[in-house]
Amino acid sequence: MSAPTWQAVRLALGTASALGLARFAYGLLVPAMREDLHWSLAEAGAMSTANGLGYLLGALVTALVVRRLGTAAAFRWGMVLTAAALAATATSGAYLVLLTARAAAGAAGAVVFITGGVIASRLATRVSSGAPITVYFAGTGLGIVFGGATIPALGDHWHVAWAGLSVAAALATAASWSAARTDDDAPAATTGRARMRPVWRTALAYVLFAAGYITYITFLSAYLADRQAPVTQVVLIWTSLGLAVMAAPALWSRPITDWPGARALATLLGVLSGGAALALAAPTLPVILASAIIYGATFMGVPAAVTALIRGETPPADWTATLAAFTVLFAAGQTVGPWVAGILADHTSTEATLMWTAVLCAVAAMIAATVRRRHPAPPATARDPASRRRGV
Repeated sequence: MSAPTWQAVRLALGTASALGLARFAYGLLVPAMREDLHWSLAEAGAMSTANGLGYLLGALVTALVVRRLGTAAAFRWGMVLTAAALAATATSGAYLVLLTARAAAGAAGAVVFITGGVIASRLATRVSSGAPITVYFAGTGLGIVFGGATIPALGDHWHVAWAGLSVAAALATAASWSAARTDDDAPAATTGRARMRPVWRTALAYVLFAAGYITYITFLSAYLADRQAPVTQVVLIWTSLGLAVMAAPALWSRPITDWPGARALATLLGVLSGGAALALAAPTLPVILASAIIYGATFMGVPAAVTALIRGETPPADWTATLAAFTVLFAAGQTVGPWVAGILADHTSTEATLMWTAVLCAVAAMIAATVRRRHPAPPATARDPASRRRGV
């Protein structure tokens, strides 16, 4: 394995922790926490809303944190705080405490997500390949697999599950520490400015995706619990979903790099919509398993495709600010989505959460299909002063 690939793999532990463990594993814990704490689906969804609000706050302050600490240090401390927030979630059943811990995990996760994306983008420029970006986002699957393989077997012991997630996040922090490096690790005088006008259609599609995708993975276990799925089926479905996320780079690296405009983004969103709708076709294991695999193979490809579009449409000096602006929009979408979908499900059924994902992602796909790349990405030597220094 080459040095850049190994760096990208270890950097991917950032998304494994910030997303796979700190955000998506909560979906596995919804049934146990609902029963033990007597929550409605709206109250369960509000936990994801709190995580989204924290994510929004983290996105808003990331540029400031990077100016103070530098990109690499911001990533590292974001990882530390993510593990700490997961540990705090295990300490209490009080609703306010849990909301606060979920918000803290979201804030720290946003810093990790943005700074890791910037490091992966710089690495992709250095090696002239989009693979580091897709590998970085695919790390989410590792966290999902870990949760799927361990949490269902714990049954009602959700406190223990959160404690285990915090230990896994701490180990991910240690393993990724030296991978978080750039040519400019020092605090920066500026992180550029967000350039939204060239990519406003992409931003709109991203907001709809954010509001839609999160409800599927938040309420999938509740959907399975309502159908009295045995633990073995839950483990199989979740681990298959996570493995599909890990396989996504092999499927999407070339389209994201080579396809013109936002064709890859539109395709990902369309397939994601179909995968979510598929679970509604029949409540049988083969159908739901196929739905989970399709979902896993596509949903983390969307931020990878969006990051690649930003990288192609904006100069390197503006990557951090633009990614942060997109993450703010993303956070707003995923903050509203689970809460609204939970309210709908309380008045109908858990099927409404899957339909919510299917409809919003379908609309996002139609919007993305109208995006055209107006300017081809300039060569790295013309865009990245650090690349010129390296002679790339």
